[in-house]
Amino acid sequence: MRLAVPMLVAWLSALAVASAQPAPRIVGGPGGGCIAGAVELPSDGPGYKTIRASRSWFWGHPDTVAALQLLGVRARAAGLPTLYVNDLSRPRGGPMVGVHSTHMLGLDADVWLDLEPKTATSAAERDAVEAASLVTPDGRGVQPGQWSVQHVTLLRLAAGLPGVDRILVNPAIKRQLCQTVQGDRGWLRTIRPWYGHGAHMHIHFRCPAGQDECRDQSPVPPGDGCDGSLDWWFAQLDLPPAPPAPPRKPPILPAACAGILAGQP
Repeated sequence: MRLAVPMLVAWLSALAVASAQPAPRIVGGPGGGCIAGAVELPSDGPGYKTIRASRSWFWGHPDTVAALQLLGVRARAAGLPTLYVNDLSRPRGGPMVGVHSTHMLGLDADVWLDLEPKTATSAAERDAVEAASLVTPDGRGVQPGQWSVQHVTLLRLAAGLPGVDRILVNPAIKRQLCQTVQGDRGWLRTIRPWYGHGAHMHIHFRCPAGQDECRDQSPVPPGDGCDGSLDWWFAQLDLPPAPPAPPRKPPILPAACAGILAGQP
């Protein structure tokens, strides 16, 4: 099957960047890790822009970067507005203290669900943009004036990316998909409910082939996820507020990460 020219260009661009880098090496798993040989997602590409780039958190495994570029190309081909891409990983992975408990391996990316036309162009404007949640204040549904069929298209495109393991969204977004998607529903298995995530989706990729020191998360359960496991999230909304959680402890990293993270900006 012949790739459309923009899709081919996106993949060749990512591969060209990767060829000039050391071979990638991912060490660790869901609880903590790092990456050597990460590549940086360009700040602009067909169908996407990065935001808050001053943090330099746009590094990932070459396969991750290539998949995000492909998402931008496919989103544009589907008639979607330009996407905002936020955090991937730091240049050598490792913890993002106080922000993310994941994003350490170069296998994660946050893509905003904002499908309004994008007006921020300068670095200062991109650093200042704020995301609007698609979820109602009570957490039980999506905002009728904001949710659209384009969001379904975007999530379906993301679920079909090569190497994708799971995509985290707010439980209300997952329920909206369960209630409205017709026809092929197999891709809904990839869309998983999680705390927050009302304004963006968190795309997590599997460990690439050959990365023997990389540990994947537990497999996603079979089925489309539109069952009692989804109902659990909404039952929690009826419970009294939980006491504040204690501060998160720093992750315990594999010993090999000490050398990889040395000199991390």
